[in-house]
Amino acid sequence: MDWNWRFAKPENLAVITTRQIVSEGQPILHVTHDSDDGGWQFLGSGDANPDDAMVVALRTIVGLDPSVQELADLPLGWHAWRRSVRDSWQRSRH
Repeated sequence: MDWNWRFAKPENLAVITTRQIVSEGQPILHVTHDSDDGGWQFLGSGDANPDDAMVVALRTIVGLDPSVQELADLPLGWHAWRRSVRDSWQRSRH
């Protein structure tokens, strides 16, 4: 893919998302950068069902929604959210 990679982590970093985002095209509306392990989660609007969890490469997420690169500098222990893909990302400590 042709983009300027903004994340400090490599494109093949394993991240958590849901089947609905990857397979059904649902939007990414909530992102967490976990303080305990530095992991990233790219989620939808509601509580995720563990049965729907998927591990994918970070590049897959950026390919689905390049706007998540705006969150590349999200500090550990913070999260970001938006009501729709047309809205700006909001950020706060998680």
